[in-house]
Amino acid sequence: MTAHPDPAAALDPTDAAAPVHVAWVLRSLIALCVATSGVVHLSLWWDGMRNVDVVGPAFLVNGIGGLVLAVLLFAWTSIWPLLGSVAFGLTTFGAFVVATSPVGLFGVHSRWQGAPEWLSAITEVAAVLLAFAAIWRERPRRA
Repeated sequence: MTAHPDPAAALDPTDAAAPVHVAWVLRSLIALCVATSGVVHLSLWWDGMRNVDVVGPAFLVNGIGGLVLAVLLFAWTSIWPLLGSVAFGLTTFGAFVVATSPVGLFGVHSRWQGAPEWLSAITEVAAVLLAFAAIWRERPRRA
């Protein structure tokens, strides 16, 4: 089987050994996950989190970052957007876990309830898992 470190190369219809769109399917799913989390955070920011010190601006940065990552996953076939998706998912989910702990996050105490919380948590974990799968799939292979 031919190695394809570039997802675009995996879509070459002249290469009989190329997998059928696996790299782009993974990147599409990751983009959907990070964009969904980003939109949820922008929505929550708009609905009142913008008035919360420290965490409010973080919601805005997170929302914009998720949308930028979604675009980069298609525009830049490097490993960097995949690593960015791992970092995005881990830090965002990690911040939510800390916010749901008794300590809270910068005075914010969240709970594991509500559609936005669960949608974000699920998409962030999925982004990490899918990004690791994409990194493994797109890795250069030795003949």
